[in-house]
Order: sequence, then structure tokens, then C-alpha cells
Amino acid sequence: MGKERQEIKSDEKYCEYCGEIIHKDAVVCPKCGRALGPLKEKFEEKEGASEKSRLVAILLCWFLGVFGIHRFYVGRIGTGILWLFTFGLAGIGALVDLILIAAGTFKDKEGNKLLLWNVD
Repeated sequence: MGKERQEIKSDEKYCEYCGEIIHKDAVVCPKCGRALGPLKEKFEEKEGASEKSRLVAILLCWFLGVFGIHRFYVGRIGTGILWLFTFGLAGIGALVDLILIAAGTFKDKEGNKLLLWNVD
């Protein structure tokens, strides 16, 4: 932000991140690409989210949860093996995992939450 502040029009504002002059109703800065205003909190929540799909994890847990396949999918190999040999801790662990995935609090091997439903 080494440049001087310019006069802005009534329908403009400064980006709070890069200082660029943008339209006052902009929700994303065209220069730096950061979310602004009401979308800011929504996008910031997704930062640090796992790259693994929440949809795939919940389907794997629903159909193969007692075998721990969903845990292998997110990289949690150790507990995946535990789930495999204990039938998902007698089904209770698989049910808990299903609830955690649906609630968006289940984490992958790096500790990132499975928040994104997309399948890429």
C-alpha cells in the first residue's frame, strides 16, 4: 500500500486488504481476490479446509464405515486399521464418525476439517 490515497467516488471504497479502489458493492476484490463484506466470514471459514470431499467421506462411512474405509480415504491409516479389525469399534465408532462428518467436525490426517462437499 505504498501509493497515496486517491479521491474516491460515492460508489467506491478501498479494499481492506490491498488498498485498491473498488466498487462499494463488490464482494470480492478484483485485484487481490479476497472476499469482502458478508462473504468474508464464509470464505475465511473454508480456509484450512481439507482437500478431501465431505460427500465422499460420508458415503464411504455410511456404506463401509464398519471397515474404516472413510478413515483410509482421509489418510488416517492407523485408526482405519483399528476400525477394520474391530468392525468400526462394534459399529459405535462408525456411527460417531458419520455424525462428525455430517456436522463438519471430522478431520483428515493433517488436522483439517472436512468442510467442502465438492467432488473434484
